[in-house]
Amino acid sequence: MNRCIVVTMVFVLAGCSATPEKLEAIDSANTEREVLATAQEQKAAIDEEVLYLLMAAELAGQRNQYDLALDAYLQAAKRVDDPRIAERAVKIGLFLKDEKRTQEALAIWLDKDGKNLSARKFALLIAIKNANQEVAVDPAGFEAGLLELVKLFEKEGRVKFTLDALNQVASQNAEQPNLLFVQAVLASMLPDLALAQEKITRVLELQPDWNRAIIFQAQLAGRLGEMSQAKRYLEKAIKLAPEDIVLKRMLVEVLVNSDALDDAVRLSQTILEQKPDDPETLMSLALIHLQQNQLDRGEVYLEKLVLNPDWDDQAVFYLGKLQQQRKQYDKALAWFDRVIEGRFAFEANMSAVAILLNSNRVDEAQQRLLKMEERFPEQHLRILMLKAEILNQQGNHQAAFNELTVALKEMPDNPDILYTRALIAEKLNKLDVLEADLIKVLEKNPEDVRALNALGYTLADRTNRYEDADHYLQRALQLQPDEPVVIDSFGWLLYKKGMADRALPYLKRAYEKQPETEIAAHVIEVLLHLGEKKQARELFEAINKKTPQDEFINKIRSLFQGGL
Repeated sequence: MNRCIVVTMVFVLAGCSATPEKLEAIDSANTEREVLATAQEQKAAIDEEVLYLLMAAELAGQRNQYDLALDAYLQAAKRVDDPRIAERAVKIGLFLKDEKRTQEALAIWLDKDGKNLSARKFALLIAIKNANQEVAVDPAGFEAGLLELVKLFEKEGRVKFTLDALNQVASQNAEQPNLLFVQAVLASMLPDLALAQEKITRVLELQPDWNRAIIFQAQLAGRLGEMSQAKRYLEKAIKLAPEDIVLKRMLVEVLVNSDALDDAVRLSQTILEQKPDDPETLMSLALIHLQQNQLDRGEVYLEKLVLNPDWDDQAVFYLGKLQQQRKQYDKALAWFDRVIEGRFAFEANMSAVAILLNSNRVDEAQQRLLKMEERFPEQHLRILMLKAEILNQQGNHQAAFNELTVALKEMPDNPDILYTRALIAEKLNKLDVLEADLIKVLEKNPEDVRALNALGYTLADRTNRYEDADHYLQRALQLQPDEPVVIDSFGWLLYKKGMADRALPYLKRAYEKQPETEIAAHVIEVLLHLGEKKQARELFEAINKKTPQDEFINKIRSLFQGGL
């Protein structure tokens, strides 16, 4: 497929799924009669010559004289504003394999009804079929055209139709790298990643050094979570284009996703050697250093971006995050309040609310949320969830439950609202609501581990339905065997079933992975049950120093009953 095809495809949108080769000229006698009837009804608007042409076309079609019918329809299509006449001419032209007259009729059809999906489909197929296979591809032109094509198909929502159209002619162009490449891109948009991978692999077998295809292969590998392969493909692409900064940025992203942070830093430094003020690289380095808890280094790069009008909001937001990590909360709030507009404005406000809550400045947090409701109506759900969380933290569980119940009337199947209301329902002893909400979540997504764990743990802790609890927790363990809260829940189930010896290793492992007071409370209770009072007291004293006011500490304290 040569460059001219891509250009044609860019300007012709894909449409319905009719196959031109299989069209029969006789298949629309009814259409002919409808057109003719319309013409007869509009005699005042259509001259006698056009009416004669339509009648002649119908008679010729009935006698299988399709060449004469095509001429008559084509002449009539030029004179009236009814796109069906041009459509009829196109179909007969395709049946006769009359390229010149088909193209002429198609141009008339598109002119009269440019949004018609069938017209677009025929135009696309004709463009591909008429490609001059001997013309060499201009890679730059191809890539530019492809980008426009992809945008166009996505906007129209016709990716599947277009891929089907390409597949219809693939047998005639089976070894064309360009056609295979377009198929790979379209398949990835569906997304059918397996098909996309199959196509792009064949492209690179035919044209091993095509850099754009190598890059696409790397992107596919990234989407499939195969970071080592993505890294290898990008390194190959960089060898072919060693000065390409965009490729190096892509590789930095892959390295970060692979937790190869030091390698990502080194590669970023080479980009800055080429382009010292490259904002994307400065931001990448800042975020990597924040992730490594190297706050001073991250701050240097962020401050370089503060005066860049395209990056200042993002830089200011992360300077706030940086001060939040330093526990300099007033400085963090000052940075967050500087993010007035842009895509980081909402997240800056959410971060500010989190700081206020953690500082027990609940009234200020609530006032800020009221302003956010007016300013960010599209974020209604997240704001509502945070309001419910504030009420929950204040111990006003019923008010939080009511807020979420109202939200469920608007979004009855939202899993986040259902899950959060279920947790609050447990505090209100509404176990029937908890179970109903979590089962509804699981009906939509049977592999939702948080719902499996919450339901399994509650049944183990608050009821004697241990068999049901075991069903949910076993499934959660299969899906996430290393998740601490799931391990803790299963250990607690074993204890409740009277198997303290088996329970203790699970609980200890969960605490090692996530040393939280609720898990510690379970470990201590099981230790006391097994007579290991010394170990239980040591663990209690350790966590009591860290969080003496925690609700689970009070529960543990009551277990000792004067044994301290």
